[in-house]
Amino acid sequence: MRVLVTGGSGFLGSHVAEQLAKQGHTVRALVRRSSNRKFLQTLSGIEFAEGSVEDRRSVDEAMKGGVDAVVHSAGLVKARNEAEFYECNTQGTVNLLEAAIEHAPNLKRFVHVSSLEACGPSLDRQPVPVDQERPVTAYGRSKLAAEKACVQRKDKLPVVILRPAAIYGPRDVEILEAFRAASKRQYPVMGDGSMLGCYTYGPDCARACIQAIEANIPSGKIYFVDDGEPMSMARAMGEVLPEAIGRKPILRFGIPFPVLQLASLGVETYGRVRGKAVMLTREKVKMLSHHWVCESASTRADLGWTPEVTFEEGVKKTAAWYRQNGWL
Repeated sequence: MRVLVTGGSGFLGSHVAEQLAKQGHTVRALVRRSSNRKFLQTLSGIEFAEGSVEDRRSVDEAMKGGVDAVVHSAGLVKARNEAEFYECNTQGTVNLLEAAIEHAPNLKRFVHVSSLEACGPSLDRQPVPVDQERPVTAYGRSKLAAEKACVQRKDKLPVVILRPAAIYGPRDVEILEAFRAASKRQYPVMGDGSMLGCYTYGPDCARACIQAIEANIPSGKIYFVDDGEPMSMARAMGEVLPEAIGRKPILRFGIPFPVLQLASLGVETYGRVRGKAVMLTREKVKMLSHHWVCESASTRADLGWTPEVTFEEGVKKTAAWYRQNGWL
């Protein structure tokens, strides 16, 4: 099977590509000219298609030549403005969908990797329903719009939408700062740490993407992906993470959200002046003040998928990988 993987040089996409290659499939990785291909080049059966999801011409070329399935994991998690999120996360998805309809009429599955942020937070600490549509960030709004584009084409393509909870694991650069803070005996917790969150280990999430290709499910279905262990931030970042690193925090108190809001305003101003995308924004701080809870019972039943790594195990594996590779 030849699988087009977008975002293959990124965190989740690299795990998807790695697992597909180990199973003997051919991976066609859509990568930018500037992308780091070092890891992908170590895998067998890798084909490179140069381009980006925003560029319809390069997407058309990547889709030609016998693509059997698509795992679309590319996307911006930070941008200079909302329009950039939509250009990549929404229009990029539309480009892929339209190219698949035109050039891959016998496609087995189009797997769209969305996010729990597309439906928004839990207001009552209970798992959010699959039909909830209350994103609180520009990123979440762009991902929800991309989901709708997939559903609109469900009769033309066999699509499935996966909404992972917070993904972490080896090769993840986004959560790295929390590990570095913990290694310095700092306490990387926000507010009072009572916010509940769900997590998923990167390789486990990659398996869900691959199993979604073969699963006998109706087109247009949406599934959450998490490890089944909702955890407070105080427990996850303030206890499990320091235990995995072996460095207990010197002091235990979270950063108050008003302080974070003020800091984020400064970061946003810096980003505007320098013309750079930044991660810490006022919307991001607001997002982190909510509960993010989902459940994946239907995912396990319909995809035949089960998470293999608990959060405690995954954090230890991630810390070990960071150390071995000189990141920590």
